Amino acid sequence: MSPERSACLRPMTPVVLSAYTLVTANGRGVGAVMEALRARRSALKLCDFEDVELKTYIGRVDGLEDFSLDHDLKPFDCRNNRLAWLGLQQDGFTAAVAEAKQRYGAHRIAVIMGTSTSGILETEHAYRARDPHTGSLPAWYVPRYRYTHNMFSLGYFVRTCLGLCGPAMVISTACSSSAKVFATATRLMQVGLCDAAVVGGVDSLCHTTLYGFSALQLLSSEPCRPCDEDRDGLSLGEAAGYVLLERREQATGQGAVALLGYGESTDGYHMSHPHPDGTGAIRAMRDSLARAGIRPEAVEYVNLHGTATRANDEVEDKAVYSVFGTRPACSSTKGWTGHTLGASGVTEAIISALCLTHNFIPGTLNCRRVDPLLKCRILRDHQFGSLSCVVSNIFGFGGNNCSLVLGKL
Repeated sequence: MSPERSACLRPMTPVVLSAYTLVTANGRGVGAVMEALRARRSALKLCDFEDVELKTYIGRVDGLEDFSLDHDLKPFDCRNNRLAWLGLQQDGFTAAVAEAKQRYGAHRIAVIMGTSTSGILETEHAYRARDPHTGSLPAWYVPRYRYTHNMFSLGYFVRTCLGLCGPAMVISTACSSSAKVFATATRLMQVGLCDAAVVGGVDSLCHTTLYGFSALQLLSSEPCRPCDEDRDGLSLGEAAGYVLLERREQATGQGAVALLGYGESTDGYHMSHPHPDGTGAIRAMRDSLARAGIRPEAVEYVNLHGTATRANDEVEDKAVYSVFGTRPACSSTKGWTGHTLGASGVTEAIISALCLTHNFIPGTLNCRRVDPLLKCRILRDHQFGSLSCVVSNIFGFGGNNCSLVLGKL
């Protein structure tokens, strides 16, 4: 999309983040996540996931193996839905949704989730348990597919937990999945299909992603180092995050932070590699600014996708520099959480909201020396001071790009 096309987009009405919650390997709830950010405490540890034998670091959420979903939620029991359930229990989020149900009705609140792997781990376990003679999958697996591996199972689970019956869908566009949920929910609210929306994303570790990224030679053998001159790959993590979105005039929650604009694009350049000129990323950022009705100069911080792979960091830097120059501070927070794939959009949107609330810009953890080939103003150390407008970038496999503009009201 050309700059002229972006200029034709009309500014949208801001949508308030009335309540939000986040669980990562850094801890449960936004307080724990914020504390880890301030203390520069990474959650990345040497891989100890099941029987995986890879020399890499991961951001694994503790405690998911220590409980099971029970009673009415028993059919949903799997690692991904346990993580989803754990996320819903933090920061008074379910109570905030319950209050919204009283205002709007359960049928007027949408549920839009993002994930890349859903409950694929259950299918991996089932294939390991196949009948050695017939190759048949175990009898316990077939009825569970709908509630675990099926891509909509996450949306089904969240609706069930929250007692909602409005529009619902699950978006799976690789890393951008739970960033695009904000755009979809905003459109649903704009056309009157719902009055509020629970958006979010959940992605948990599994063998497919760990061995898949290893096969692509994208995993680092140490904690990932975004933007570092010697970076050699990413670290995978898992997370669950949720946001309650409401129209500005109806919101009664935290209400200090709003989604001001969003931009989406698809490169269609390569199955896994971004366009070398960052054209899709540039389109997404320009569209997000146009919908926010602001100029690039208004943005003070860019939360980079910052995966710590050589190609992705270079291409994102080229794209961000072409839109913003060197004015805004830039950093990646994946050194804390790892790359949480389909949950990274909501994870980093919530971190961006915390930055706005606390007037805080995190440095880039594990970056020892910024790659001199990068042109943007990459922060290694924390920065404190007034902050009013942030851009959060998520750029996924296949050139699925999303950029969000968040700001104070």
